[in-house]
Amino acid sequence: MKMILLGPPGAGKGTQAKMLSERFGIPQVSTGDMLRSALKAETALGLEAKRYMESGGLVPDEVVVGIVKDRLAESDCASGYILDGFPRTVAQADALKATLSSLDKELDAVVELVVDTEALVERLTGRRTCQVCGVGYHLRFDPPVDGALCRCGGELFQRQDDDESTIRHRLNVYLEQTLPLTEYYLGQDLLVQVDGMGEIPQVQALVLDCLQASK
Repeated sequence: MKMILLGPPGAGKGTQAKMLSERFGIPQVSTGDMLRSALKAETALGLEAKRYMESGGLVPDEVVVGIVKDRLAESDCASGYILDGFPRTVAQADALKATLSSLDKELDAVVELVVDTEALVERLTGRRTCQVCGVGYHLRFDPPVDGALCRCGGELFQRQDDDESTIRHRLNVYLEQTLPLTEYYLGQDLLVQVDGMGEIPQVQALVLDCLQASK
């Protein structure tokens, strides 16, 4: 199984990818993990990416695509993989297609988690994290027992990237840059869309049903 998980920030891609990884015995390959791995290994591409990251700039597509190509060529990806967070644009999707062709591989499916924007904003802005132990809560779905305190007694805080204005900006960027991938992969008869608004096990069951139907 070689697949991509699409969906806006907070849609649950990471959670679903981890569950699929365990079920199929294939790696979850995220852009963040690949960058960190390349930086740690001090590969040529990793060092180039570091140069952009330290200056506060975006890592160019050609560098990211090169890191993806190196990662997919590793032995643990021979039986499949789940791409999480890549591609983000049509240009990256074109580059990925060319990369897979050069590796004599092709995608089996692209799964898009479809979610309601306002529900996503509520889901993300309600998150709180303990300053002491790092345990996460949600003001509505998993509220702390003692107001603004964790079970360990530590104070809870809201991460800066969970601020509503930040979240709405991230969602707007997604709509502008990444949503066109829906049409891109529909045109290749690869895309399956899944309602991502249910409970985690329900969404997983829908994803598995769609993957089975797409074979």
